[in-house]
Formats: sequence, C-alpha cells, structure tokens
Amino acid sequence: MKGAFQATRISEHVWWVGAIDWGIRDFHGYSTHRGSTYNAYLIVGDRVTLIDTVKRPFLEEMMARIASVVEPEKIDTIVSNHAEMDHSGSLPDTLARIQPERVFASTMGVKALRDHFHLDRGITALKDGETLDLGGLDLTVLETRMLHWPDSMMTYLGADELLFSQDGFGMHLATSTRFADEIREEILYEEAAKYYANILLPYSPLIRKLLDRVRDLGVPFSVIAPDHGPIWRKDLEKLPQWYALWAEQAPAEKAVIVFDTMWQSTALMARAVHEGLAEGGVESRLMPLGASHRSDVATEILDAGALLVGSPTINNQMFPTVADVLCYLKGLKPQNLVGQAFGSFGWSGEAVGLVKAELDAMKIEPVGEPIKVKYVPDEDALRACRALGSQTAAALKEKSHGL
Repeated sequence: MKGAFQATRISEHVWWVGAIDWGIRDFHGYSTHRGSTYNAYLIVGDRVTLIDTVKRPFLEEMMARIASVVEPEKIDTIVSNHAEMDHSGSLPDTLARIQPERVFASTMGVKALRDHFHLDRGITALKDGETLDLGGLDLTVLETRMLHWPDSMMTYLGADELLFSQDGFGMHLATSTRFADEIREEILYEEAAKYYANILLPYSPLIRKLLDRVRDLGVPFSVIAPDHGPIWRKDLEKLPQWYALWAEQAPAEKAVIVFDTMWQSTALMARAVHEGLAEGGVESRLMPLGASHRSDVATEILDAGALLVGSPTINNQMFPTVADVLCYLKGLKPQNLVGQAFGSFGWSGEAVGLVKAELDAMKIEPVGEPIKVKYVPDEDALRACRALGSQTAAALKEKSHGL
C-alpha cells in the first residue's frame, strides 16, 4: 500500500496520517450518513511521535501514510489521547510492528488500554498539566475526564500552537479534504451539532468548564486537530462559540414532535399538535420514527425547547420505536425542555402513561395533560391536540423570554 496513501502536512512539525471511512453508516447507534475519519497525527522533530492510531481495519492505510513521511520504525513515542477502539484499535499491531521506546496515556487511559488489549508492555501515565519532552518540542497534557470517556485527554504542541483535541471539536464526516475551511459551513455546523448532540450532550456542564479552562490557559491556538472530521486552521473561534451555545441548552422557541403510528391515528394527532404550534408562532419539527433516526431526533432537540412524544399501544406497551428513542434520549440528558405525551389505543391504552413516565424521568416539564384517544380521534380529540400545540407554544415563549 506504500505510495497509494499520502500524509497531509497540517503544521510545521505535524502531519495527518489517519484514515477515511467512507462506508460507515452506524457508530454505536448514531447514524453517520456522511461517513467518518479516524485521525492520527505524526509529530516530526528530534523524536518522531505518533498521536493516536486508527480503527483496526484501517491499520495499513495509516502505516502507508506514515511511510510517506518517515519509516514507521523511526517512531519512538506513541501518545494515546483516547482509548476508544476507533482510536486505539490499531495500537497493539502498531506496537508490535514499530516497537517504540515510549508509550503514554492518561492515568485512566493506562487502565483502559490494559483492560482492552491485555498488553504485556508498560504504558506510562501522564498527569494533567504535565509536559512531555519530544526532543526540542514540548507536548502539554490537558486531562478532560468524561469528555467523553474517563481516560480522555487533549494535548497541546506549543511550537505549532496546535491542540490535539481528541473527540472534542470533532464530527463524523468523510471528505477528500482535511481542512474545515475547505468545506461548506452549513455542513460543518450540521455535523458538529449532530456530533455534540449524540456524543457530548450529557457532559455539557463539563464542556462549559473546559471552555473556561482552555480560555484561561492563555496560550495561542493556530490549529485544532480532532480525532474525527476536518482539522481547523482558520476561524478557530467558531467551534468554542458553537460549543458554548449548545452546552448552555437555553430554552428555545422550537418544538420536536416524535411519534410512531400503526393505523395513522397517532399520526393524525401529531399533525394536529403541529398545527397548534404553528398557530402559536413556534417552529416545530414533525419526526415520524418510521422515517427518522434516533440520532437525528437528538440533533433536532439540541436547539429545541419542547419534546412532544406520541405512541400507539401494542401488547400493553409503547411502540418499540418510541421506546427506543426515549431510551436513547434519556441517556443524553437534554435539559430545559417542556413537553407532553399523546397517543391512540384500541382496548388497553398503556402507552401514553408509559411515555409520560419516561418524560417525567427525563425531568421534562409537563404542558397540560396527556392526551389518550381510543381508536380514531374525532374532532374534539383533534381540537385537544391542537390546543396542546398552542399551550406548548405559549409555554415556550414564556420560558424563552424568562417571564
């Protein structure tokens, strides 16, 4: 493969030597319809250092890119910023092939790599704030525990004003270019938002602290090099601004209506709720789960203030797709939402109560009362659904204006 895959220079001392995964469409439950990249980086100074590796099937692609710069055996230091398998999957084979002098990870990273791979060689733990000498170049450690794994850390190469941000500031996006300034901004925003909503949202309080900490470091940044997606070398203020906005989860005048249906009764109710929201002057997204992936629902909720969930009853339960999306959203811990449950049933009617219990567990502030309709909604039922939409619009406007 040598010669087929070339490294990309991203700063004076750093090369991108990762891999592009054009075909991935699911990343542990997250729909990646634009593929992804697994970014590994080579620092070439007096010591040659590899920052992270790639998902195991892409080992040879990474090795070929390294070989386009230096012989892989010249790497004497490997730093693992994150132990998740899309970044560490090639580590055992890389260690066996290269036999580097030194291998580093965070304190929790040492434990995670040991548990993943049962390695028989030592890995040295790096502590927060510690500086690693790469032979004339200094790499400084910034521990970022639970952003988004316990082992996560970022590293800063002062000579190039470059932050290796691991899963922070990343996105799942396969492209032929390596740099964000060569990609349309609407695509960058969409994919960065989706990544935040599906990976980092539960850790928003930690994100706010990280942004403050990075700002307080007082060091210059010329490049942000994440472990997924494009590398940022221009307009670096955009990413922190987006993250600050998303981490705040401020109430917004937008509603998301999520539902599934068996014989169109719950769908009809959902459309009536939507009409009431429109009448109240609030944007809403109608998301039938037969055509909407759970990760796209999560992304829409990122800038929403209301979540309304509809389900028919089947076998004394909520519909399976509704249970799936609620389980997924519950784990992401969205904040500052209002909402309500609605749905139709034939004879037992448990679904609406079960949905309401999940919304309560998510601490979603209820608007009005749940709406439960037997078989097909009549005009009175549809008026009640429309009224629920109007009530939700009023609640959103009151909340967003701080009244």
